[in-house]
Amino acid sequence: MEYRKVGSSDLEVSPVGLGTWAMGNDFFGQVNDNDSIEAIHAAIDSGVNLIDTAPAYGDGHAEEVLGKALKGRRDGIVIATKVGVSKSPADIDLSPDTIRKQLEASLRRLDAETIDLYQIHYPDPKTPLEKTMETLVEVQEQGKIRHIGVSNFDETQIDRARKIGKIVSLQPQYSLINRDIERNMVPYCLEHNIGLITYGTLAGGLLTGKFKQLPAFPEKDYRSQFYDFFHEPIWSSAQRLISELENVARNYSRPLCQVAINWLYWQPGITSVLVGAKNVEQARMNAEA
Repeated sequence: MEYRKVGSSDLEVSPVGLGTWAMGNDFFGQVNDNDSIEAIHAAIDSGVNLIDTAPAYGDGHAEEVLGKALKGRRDGIVIATKVGVSKSPADIDLSPDTIRKQLEASLRRLDAETIDLYQIHYPDPKTPLEKTMETLVEVQEQGKIRHIGVSNFDETQIDRARKIGKIVSLQPQYSLINRDIERNMVPYCLEHNIGLITYGTLAGGLLTGKFKQLPAFPEKDYRSQFYDFFHEPIWSSAQRLISELENVARNYSRPLCQVAINWLYWQPGITSVLVGAKNVEQARMNAEA
């Protein structure tokens, strides 16, 4: 597998990264921890070295699972986690005290001395961004984090952050169904040498082609509340797109998900695309894209 540099940092990451949102076991339905650990190992064995997580995924559970999976396998792995959200986007807190507490908790759960890429999960309207960045630069100087990134930010917010500290990456939502970042964010990141590490690659599983009818998700599976693809009128438009993608997949004798992943990471400015996996088969299939 090839590796790409994240913006102006010294991080070299695989173009397909592993997302661990589902491993929090509280949003995408029930997931067995042993299956999650095996999926992490399969991704690493397939050449994936970027693994992204967050305290918000299961209130720290995904970080704990990742920490267990990386025991004895930490070399060469780029750990990216986030700060500011503990359970849901409704409880954003980027005050200095909360940042320090969340960082120590993440380090403990990940069983790590430093975090390679520490990302602001969402902007906090209650805390001045300058205060947040000053705290992140402080813990960076202490060696607890190596690089600072942001997620779900716009250009104005990144500009404010860059006045205080170096921002090496942006993590936005991006897929064949949601291409909004191509308008402004991609040109901005290319201009300022900021790496784009994207999430939502398979649109909550829709771009695997497995949903032929509007799904009724089981208990503890809340993806339809986060992604608007599972509602009309986007649902019908997405199905027409999927039909075209299935033709491409047949021509290349590849699974539909690999077509969606492959298309994404060849777009201008994209450093790595994050794809979730609940088991070994999914992890390997994603990496093979």
